[in-house]
Amino acid sequence: MKQRTQYEIQPADRLSLVTEYYFSRKLKEVAQMNAEGKDIISLAIGSPDCPPSTQTITTLCEVAKQDNAHGYQPTMGTPELRQAMSDYYKKTYDVDVDPATEVLPLIGSKEGILHITLAFVNPGETVLVPNPGYPTYTSLSKLLGARVEYYDLKEENGWQPDFSDLFKRDLSHVKLMWTNYPHMPTGAPAFQGGFDRLVELARKNNFVVVNDNPYSRILNDNPLSIFSTRLTSREVAKAHCIELNSLSKSHNMPGWRVGMCIANPQFIQWILKVKSNIDSGTFRGIQLAAAEALTHNDEAWHYQANITTYRRRREIAEQIMTALGCTFNPQQVGMFLWGKIPEHYKNAEELTERVLHQARVFITPGFIFGSNGNRYIRISLCAKDEKMREALQRINNLE
Repeated sequence: MKQRTQYEIQPADRLSLVTEYYFSRKLKEVAQMNAEGKDIISLAIGSPDCPPSTQTITTLCEVAKQDNAHGYQPTMGTPELRQAMSDYYKKTYDVDVDPATEVLPLIGSKEGILHITLAFVNPGETVLVPNPGYPTYTSLSKLLGARVEYYDLKEENGWQPDFSDLFKRDLSHVKLMWTNYPHMPTGAPAFQGGFDRLVELARKNNFVVVNDNPYSRILNDNPLSIFSTRLTSREVAKAHCIELNSLSKSHNMPGWRVGMCIANPQFIQWILKVKSNIDSGTFRGIQLAAAEALTHNDEAWHYQANITTYRRRREIAEQIMTALGCTFNPQQVGMFLWGKIPEHYKNAEELTERVLHQARVFITPGFIFGSNGNRYIRISLCAKDEKMREALQRINNLE
């Protein structure tokens, strides 16, 4: 019998709407180069390389030894974790959150993007996505059958939304708007006035704004929440806004997959309805350790140690940008540095490919975040100091 050489089963049509995630594809190439002995230094991905606090790890280990800790956990999260997240919002942003009804722990905030879209957006309805912005806002929207409409963020406007344009546009068809301040990839900070305008835009057009807020405590002296609006606007904000947050960046726990969704009780119930049909809760040890990370007395010390590390690395990243002839705004916040490439490069990928193959340093081309990132690159601060210094030396030696 002749052996078949091709599968006859076809995938769902939705797979044609997206491509493999850039880093998933590119990291295969980098792994092959490393296997060939090329020793690539990665300054591309924002995966913190320092550990969580000692007390956080101790709590995980202690709970894991308990005989009764290994069963299914509430999809809503343990009371201890919800209380810790509520306390964290009060302490960090001066925002009151009811731990019983207004906070939902997530298996990472990326999960929240999926659940929120499923809860609020029907196939064919419109989602507003920033350009440039986190690629998952676009890819998950497309996979779920939503129509993606972009709004521009540009350097000349400080990478903030163009509210004069947005308030003129007919947005009556929009169900959901994604925003992300402090902004990734550009490092643009959050402004109270910007959040107030977003709340007003959502109220005027009767849609939901979701602020994705994992970077507010990285090299940022003024952490804000979209719910940190003027007192008279807080009820309006709660009626029209959702916020995602995460321990991945602020507490060095990206692999633990601990995020949170903050919203009014009705929104939380709708999102929980989706979540409860998809997962069965997070391991109890992770939940209690995350609560420890948010509340223990060493949290402030650990946070400051993080900031000291990132400030030191940021100085090296700025030297790398300068060595590449790129320009950048020194007022950026977060764990990346975003820079504009020199005019003689056709696009950002021409520069990043040259740096990868000639200097053996992997940095991120801005096009993956949208067309407005075509002439920009992003450097991650999530590499050891010695690796960043070696990357600088390699780049300085480029011909």
